[in-house]
Amino acid sequence: MSNNIRNITLMGHGGTGKSTFVEAAVFNAKQIDRMGKPGSLVSDFDAEEMRRGVSINVTANSLDWKGHVLNLLDTPGDFDYLGEQMLGLYVGDAVVIILSAKDGLAVGAEKALRLAQKQNRPVVFFVNRIDEANADFMKTLNELTERFGSKVVPFTLPIMAGESFEGVTDVLKKKAVKLGDKGVESEIDVPAEYVEQVEQYHDQLQEQIAESDETLMEKFFEGEPFTEEEEEAGIKGAVLTGSIWPVFVGSATLNKGVAYALDRMVRYLPSPLDVGSHPAKNENDEDVDIAPDKDDPLAALVFKTIVDPFVGRISLFRVYAGTFPSSGQIYNAQKEKDERIGGIFRLRGKKQVSVDSFVAGDIGAVSKFNETNTGDTLCDRSRIVRLKTVDLPKPALTLAISPAVKGEEDKIMQGLTRLKEEDPVFEIVNDPETHQLLLSGLGETQLDVLSAKLKARYGVEARLSEAKVPYRETIRKKVKVQGKHKKQSGGHGQYGDVWIEFEPGETEALDFSEKIFGGSVPKNYHPAVEKGLIDAIEKGVLAGYPVVNLKATLVDGSYHDVDSNEMSFRLAARLAYRNGLPQANPILLEPISAVHVHIPDDYLGDVMGDLNKRRGRILGVNPDKDQGFTVVEAEVPSSELGRYATDLKSMAQGRGWHTVQFARYEPAPSDVSERVIAAATREEEE
Repeated sequence: MSNNIRNITLMGHGGTGKSTFVEAAVFNAKQIDRMGKPGSLVSDFDAEEMRRGVSINVTANSLDWKGHVLNLLDTPGDFDYLGEQMLGLYVGDAVVIILSAKDGLAVGAEKALRLAQKQNRPVVFFVNRIDEANADFMKTLNELTERFGSKVVPFTLPIMAGESFEGVTDVLKKKAVKLGDKGVESEIDVPAEYVEQVEQYHDQLQEQIAESDETLMEKFFEGEPFTEEEEEAGIKGAVLTGSIWPVFVGSATLNKGVAYALDRMVRYLPSPLDVGSHPAKNENDEDVDIAPDKDDPLAALVFKTIVDPFVGRISLFRVYAGTFPSSGQIYNAQKEKDERIGGIFRLRGKKQVSVDSFVAGDIGAVSKFNETNTGDTLCDRSRIVRLKTVDLPKPALTLAISPAVKGEEDKIMQGLTRLKEEDPVFEIVNDPETHQLLLSGLGETQLDVLSAKLKARYGVEARLSEAKVPYRETIRKKVKVQGKHKKQSGGHGQYGDVWIEFEPGETEALDFSEKIFGGSVPKNYHPAVEKGLIDAIEKGVLAGYPVVNLKATLVDGSYHDVDSNEMSFRLAARLAYRNGLPQANPILLEPISAVHVHIPDDYLGDVMGDLNKRRGRILGVNPDKDQGFTVVEAEVPSSELGRYATDLKSMAQGRGWHTVQFARYEPAPSDVSERVIAAATREEEE
């Protein structure tokens, strides 16, 4: 039943123990015999995850939990996998942010919280690693309350014996629980040293419950205690609206406090029915709301694709309406094609558990779909809809990728095309101008992982390097030159003779015209002259870059009745170009990028100083829509932004992000021109 489903997304900074929390939950649900360690966890089964010991994919882990279906969506903590975080967050109904009791409110937690608030998701904190040296629950709690106010309420407090984590106090019930090995619990009295603290937070929680409902508020002011049902309903309502952010505590590694927290999360976090309808578009592109009713026509969203070397493609989906069957056909609204269902299953890490159906609100998987990709809607033909999906982040870092062995470019392209099925937040482009394969993503870790997967899965070793900057060339003054092509080799010869005026033009493309008097160059050869120039401007005379803003006017010339032909005049035009452009004061143009940098106010000075060092021009500094953040608008030469994504991450400690868009070309400074021309000359000689 939909009301017994809980879809919970785990988020937080890397290394706080999200995947270990899932491991403990799966163990407590008796779905594995023993808990693994980083590199061998249930939710980290990708080869690269196992090698690196960190998550790089969103994974769905389905548990049977005391009469409920618990779908835990484990997301990566690395900022390069923001897309995976957003996909996991989008299909979850609530977010559990995992914190380290040693490190407190880390950057990854802040980012997760901002994402959760943008999607209006209820938030719960789990303060993990309480058993480790230098762990400090109260310091972490104080950081949360100082930053976010009274909505942050501890539901459990740790009971410590020195540095040993012994149990938790339940703030709502004013009771304590001793936590043994393997998740075993036994109720005890609240230790004397914690009584005052428990009372303080209990009163705060009662106030928050009262504020969730007018009737409860009246009862609170009259001094009447809430019933158990009123407390539960009040907390559930307050959590759903975001007026309470519960805090739990435990140690996932020791499996202490995880089961206790999950019991309460199941009680207080919303079911799909509590969350309500999901926006979509119908066949007429009109807005419609899709209610989570299992008896309605099917509507499901594919939020993740896994390419398994043995099973093939696995599509993870969330059902927003209707019932997803285990056989038959299903309609892909984006591709406008049917897919045949060959069995559906729950995922527990990489383990597949077959089921008969999935009802509205549930999360499942299906294999071997041919057409379906991440973001597609699967529905019934009786009600064709396209469910709204999340807008994924745009790539911010571009590097060139090349094979270690020449001639394997096609293998790289084919491999990356397959990998894009799994990771939609990267782009691969074959740049015809620089003759480089350009790989764009959110950061160096993501691009490095893609390179490693190319080798592991497709046997092609790739190297990453700086992408070439697409400079341009143009001219500054007007010249008139001759180009004459004459060749005699017995029989018909070749003859073409043109006089062309070259001058700065107004448009990027070649502006060609003719002012011929007296038929010195017949009209039927004018197109050949233009084609010759179009060919020629692909390579400038300074550093071999394309020439732009060039106006060429054919003013005179001569021809031969027998030896003239189109090819001769094309070659004559190219000769005029080569003779004329060096005399026309040629200059190098560099691309300028429009950059928007989003950073916390504290880093404004550092970021602006860095942009100035990159020859950037600051155009504006404005408040961001995120409180405490600023947007710096600037124009920066593209050559200065090679690895800016990595530098910004370091400069703003992971709290900043940026977007880049091409703006225009501008004359390059002399030192830049000299450097680029020298590099082009060396490359030509090699």
